[in-house]
Amino acid sequence: MEDNHIYQYSLLNALMDGVCETGIPVSKLASKGNQGLGTFARMNGELLFLDGTVYQLQAEGNVRVADETDQIPFAVSTNFVPQQSKGVKLVTKDDIDGALDAFNDHSKNLFMSYRINGHFESVKCRTVRGQEYKGQPLSELGKKQSVENYEDVEGTIIGFRTPKNWQGFGVAGEHLHFIKADRTAGGHVLEVRAEKVEMQMAVASNVHVELPTSDDFNAAKLVTDDDGVKEVEG
Repeated sequence: MEDNHIYQYSLLNALMDGVCETGIPVSKLASKGNQGLGTFARMNGELLFLDGTVYQLQAEGNVRVADETDQIPFAVSTNFVPQQSKGVKLVTKDDIDGALDAFNDHSKNLFMSYRINGHFESVKCRTVRGQEYKGQPLSELGKKQSVENYEDVEGTIIGFRTPKNWQGFGVAGEHLHFIKADRTAGGHVLEVRAEKVEMQMAVASNVHVELPTSDDFNAAKLVTDDDGVKEVEG
């Protein structure tokens, strides 16, 4: 992949509809850059792809290195090459958006990717426990998610920001996942606070979307559910 191009498999709308039985193998995602996010078959935990390794962030904060054959029904990745690095203070998660806007205030209709490294005062994360039945929607799973709080911790946050007018197409979304420096815990970020961390950022103007060809995907309604996405993404 070319630097800072974005690859996405499937659509967020399909995930909201519970389409997540199969997908691409971990080995394929690992060839699509150096960092990314997503989920696993049956939405069993969160996916974080960092520097060549794909991790499964599980309920209760556990982490495992994914097998090359594990199936990924939805993922976003990039060959991230930072265009700017700066120290930032995070009082709330909204300060991430502020840093992105300050880096490039002409990118509201472009995709952005970022990586945040350092010491965090606190990070509140959630992980989805996995479907209880085939086709169970993400909005329903979000009501039974595992929530963990990490205090005084070193780690990394990986994130993507999507133009608001693109979200109705099921492309990317507002995703950011955290993993501890020792790779023992992590999850989807709900809240974050840090006195000063290094934030690396890049603008992405090229997006490649690969769609599933399964019967489940073909049967999905793919209706935009902004409220449902906002609820599960925090």
